[in-house]
Amino acid sequence: MIVDVNKSSLETHHASLENKLLEELKRPQPDQKLIVAIKKQKLRLKDEMQRISA
Repeated sequence: MIVDVNKSSLETHHASLENKLLEELKRPQPDQKLIVAIKKQKLRLKDEMQRISA
């Protein structure tokens, strides 16, 4: 079903962003602006996944 494929794609992208966030946090001097941007993207994706599930 298309909704399942969409949700799966969003989940994959969300996991990718999580990995980017963790990598950035491991750096000696993490870029705080990048961290905030990644967190906002993750939140938008999470909201979209919840909207699709509803």
